[in-house]
Amino acid sequence: MDSTLYGEMGTGKLRARTLDRIDRKILAELQTDGRLSLAELAVRVGLSASPCLRRVRALEEAGVIARYVAVLDQRAVGLPVSVFISIKLESQREEALEHFNRGVAHWPEVLECYLMTGPRDYLLRVVVADLEAYERFVKTKLTRLAGIASIESSFALGQVKYTNVLPLG
Repeated sequence: MDSTLYGEMGTGKLRARTLDRIDRKILAELQTDGRLSLAELAVRVGLSASPCLRRVRALEEAGVIARYVAVLDQRAVGLPVSVFISIKLESQREEALEHFNRGVAHWPEVLECYLMTGPRDYLLRVVVADLEAYERFVKTKLTRLAGIASIESSFALGQVKYTNVLPLG
């Protein structure tokens, strides 16, 4: 299955690019291990180094590969508590949504923030060291952000599955 994606050319115009089987293999390998050498990646996907590098660069330029990161174990770094927070705003006007977005964007405890459909406006995933750290987060950050009507917290008891690998088929 091929997918069309769009990347910016130097002129700011969009150009179409199709993800073929080799692109998908490259992406699958890099999602599993972003530190693969170009030589090892090329071997795994059945290309020589130069065409493999051209494809990786094209995927980066098109924005398919957004960045390379190290995935940390949240317990190992002292942040074992995950909290899912549902937020209802007083208003759903564009200005209110943008105000909330700007406020949340700078809080390192918030790993994910989604604008939602349904009875709540936002769903956040927050990580903290302990219950006291969560209380500080709520009191010093969340409740000080104007426009919030209600906050509901759910504490994760355990993680059943976590992945950042997209199912490319």
